[in-house]
This record gives sequence, structure tokens and C-alpha cells, in this order.
Amino acid sequence: MDTELFEQIRARVQASVTEKRYAHSLRTGSMAKEMCARYGVDPEKGYLAGVFHDMCKDVSDEDMLSLAAKDGGEITAVEKDAPSLLHGRAAAVVLRNEYGITDEELLEAVACHTFGGVKLCPLAKILFAADKIEPGRPQSTDEYRARLLSLPLDEMTLSVVQENIDYLARRGKKAAPASLAFRDELLASVASGRN
Repeated sequence: MDTELFEQIRARVQASVTEKRYAHSLRTGSMAKEMCARYGVDPEKGYLAGVFHDMCKDVSDEDMLSLAAKDGGEITAVEKDAPSLLHGRAAAVVLRNEYGITDEELLEAVACHTFGGVKLCPLAKILFAADKIEPGRPQSTDEYRARLLSLPLDEMTLSVVQENIDYLARRGKKAAPASLAFRDELLASVASGRN
């Protein structure tokens, strides 16, 4: 991606979200870049995905639903009840339709970073995890990240997904079906040694 286009999108992210969310996005970009280098994925794409992933986090519910509907996917009951969960899908639509981004791995990573999903590319797995383990997260100590990053990609991602499912359960919430399917696919991958 050329510098001018990156700067346009980065400026939009900065203007569209809170200062705290913008700082999180930059940390997620740096974390994803580091993870991509570790797992053999283009580090620049990891950085871009991380910086851009929450660009629609603070749009209205109405706009979130309208944007996400443009990707052609089903809007689930969970998403209708909490439209903010569509922010990744909405961001992918904005990146494609307003900025001409056509890199399918980058778009998939941004669109799927909230719940995960099945048959995701390595970049999407990395962004899902980077979003949840970037250094600003309360549990994310240097030791915690070092332990996770010593694991193969699917095993590392599985650990993060399961931790997220357990966190929701402790708060009396159910994980989305897409997250459960993501966990099950990763479990099968790890168990078979494909990881």
C-alpha cells in the first residue's frame, strides 16, 4: 500500500475513534506485525490490518448495520442485538468501497477479527489474536505474550480463542456461534498435527 493511501486511512481511523481506541489500534498493528514476522506472513499487512481493524467501532448502530449489510453476509441475531459487533465487517466494507482495498486476506482479517471464523487465512488468525493480546490488555504481560508466541499459529490462536470464550462465560455471556466454530476447527487442527 502506498504511503499516501495509508495516511488517508490512518487519519480517518484517528478522527473516527476515541484517543484510547486509536492507541489500541496502533498497538494492535505493532503486535500483528511482530506476529506476522514470527509466523511467516507479510508483516506490513499485519500492521495495516491492526491499525485499520477498529475504524468503524464508534459509528452509529444504524450505520453499522447498513455498512455490514453491503458485504453480502448474513447478519446474525447476536449482531442485530448488538450492532457494534459488526464493526469489523463494516470496516472491511469501508476499506473496499471507499479506499479501493482489494487484498482479500487483509479484508478477511479486518472483517473477522471480532468472532473469528472457519477456514480463515493466517493473517486473520493473527489479527484475531493480536487484538486480544496487544500490550495494552490487562493480562498481556511480556511473559504471557512470550508463552503464546512460542506456540505454532493454530495452537496460539486456539489458546486466545478459548481464553476469550472463558472470559465471556465468567461474565454470564455466551460466545458467538462463529467463535465456537473457530475454536472447534482449531482444536481439530491442533489434534491432527496440521498446525
